[in-house]
Amino acid sequence: MTTTIFFIDSMECISCPEDFWSNIQNDHCVPKKTEFLSYHEPLGICLTVTSVLGSFICTAVLCIFVHYRSTPIVRANNSELSFQLLMSLKLCFLCSLLFIGPPRLWTCQLRHAAFGIIFVLCISCILVKTMVVLAVFRASKPGGEASMKWFGAAQQRGTVLVLTSVQAAICTVWLVSASPAPHKNTQYHSDKIVYECAIGSTVGFGILLGYIGLLAILSFVLAFLARNLPDSFNEGIRLPV
Repeated sequence: MTTTIFFIDSMECISCPEDFWSNIQNDHCVPKKTEFLSYHEPLGICLTVTSVLGSFICTAVLCIFVHYRSTPIVRANNSELSFQLLMSLKLCFLCSLLFIGPPRLWTCQLRHAAFGIIFVLCISCILVKTMVVLAVFRASKPGGEASMKWFGAAQQRGTVLVLTSVQAAICTVWLVSASPAPHKNTQYHSDKIVYECAIGSTVGFGILLGYIGLLAILSFVLAFLARNLPDSFNEGIRLPV
């Protein structure tokens, strides 16, 4: 969006450059104000405090789990996946800090890609934990012991790794083909520039979000199937650790 200025006793108007705006008298071009999410704004401060607080809580819980990792309750809770889940939650909180401050090329590239990969790691841990609970419950029934051979510790690590690697591959293709980059948007306001990150390929970004949604739906379906487990059921009875 451009503006025009005119000079006294002049019959012609001059258009201001895209990054400038005419003053009140319409006789000079002045730079537009650049706007982005800053650490000094209320929204930026709230986001930072929430991110740091959430990360601190996850770290505290992780330290407690590690300290009591040999106890039956931690071992019965599938300690390795629990550690991965807490660590991924911590990184998810810290990823929000990439959205604060002036956009740069590396922050634009990491914003959605890092969050997408880490969030898939988080969902994958929940998904595998739910699958293990269902498998253990089935194994507790007569003739169901064979199902546990597919849910050992190595299989759990492999499943989480494969599910997360798919998202990493999607993000890699997206960044290589059409990488997000800083963009000065002059369409939102006529008197200021909104400094933001253009997402690049909308198709790549949509696939990234779609894969997260797919895993979330699958986790919800498995959790729905596990809703009728008896209250007295203890997954630690047969859970491989």
